[in-house]
Amino acid sequence: MTHTVLVTGVSRHIGARVASVLAADPDIDRVIGVDTVPPPSLSRDGGVPLGRVEFVRVDLRSPDIAQVIAAADIDTVVHMSLVSAPPRSGGRALMKEHNVIGTMQLLGACQRSATVRRVVVRSTSAVYGSSPRDPAVFVEDAEPGEPPSHGYAKDATEVEGYVRGFARRRRDVSVSTLRFVNFMGPGVDSPLTRYFSQPVLPTVLGFDPRLQFIHEDDAVEVLRRMAMEDHPGTFNVAGDGVLLLSQCIRRAGLASLPIPSPAFRFLGDFARSVGAVDFSPEQLRLMCHGRAVDTGRLAAALGWKPKFSTGAAFEDFLRSRGMNGGLSGAMLDMLSHMVTR
Repeated sequence: MTHTVLVTGVSRHIGARVASVLAADPDIDRVIGVDTVPPPSLSRDGGVPLGRVEFVRVDLRSPDIAQVIAAADIDTVVHMSLVSAPPRSGGRALMKEHNVIGTMQLLGACQRSATVRRVVVRSTSAVYGSSPRDPAVFVEDAEPGEPPSHGYAKDATEVEGYVRGFARRRRDVSVSTLRFVNFMGPGVDSPLTRYFSQPVLPTVLGFDPRLQFIHEDDAVEVLRRMAMEDHPGTFNVAGDGVLLLSQCIRRAGLASLPIPSPAFRFLGDFARSVGAVDFSPEQLRLMCHGRAVDTGRLAAALGWKPKFSTGAAFEDFLRSRGMNGGLSGAMLDMLSHMVTR
């Protein structure tokens, strides 16, 4: 039984949506959302209606999170606070502190808690890396061809290591790790959605990577279910099918600019320096080699499949930005499945 839920990262879109959905459930007594800044809906900017969510300003890097968990008798923790791109102030060092040190503090507080019985961690399929030696499809137990050595993917790999350690020490707690592919949808603001929002898309000459997306609605539903039920283990989360980058560009009705890999890296450094688009080294590798994951374990555990395929999720994103290239969702799904055969 879930009574009191703590959701981290509620100032960002997906975290706010998860907190809002849980707060709307009459079987949950309280939902406490924590972050370093208030969610947009609690400021003047509008945003996701949070209903009964109680906001507490907490920096996860500080020991204060333990006091919040103890004072509210938290039984379920949904950790949504990992950030995928460096903030403009603080850069990569602050990002790593937030992701890794913040998770360590949170897990330490959970370990000392007598009430926590369920922990759900949002991770990323980026932990598999992207390399020419990768399998066609990653299952959860697969080893990456080249383990991530920098950025968000490396942070997530370290975070998962700490999560596994916590699960070994607290065997009475149900611990679920969710490896999401890239979020896609009307409300998603990420390095990849910003990439697809450019008028001309630079691509790496000689490469046409496979991409997978998970629609924000399906991501929220997976997190809701995991917060309400015990499903210990690690799970890939993705919409059915894949899209080639070239297909995405055609469906968006955009022009591409194939450039050699070194130039792509230089362009990424410049774009990041002016705050335009984050072409991180891991983004470059994804744009070369792509990545695809198997979601059979999640389907078996939940008895559920995402409503949006990879193609349909991308179509909804395009529609929300007025970029629809004119193909129907059904046609996108058909083409998406053709790529996987």
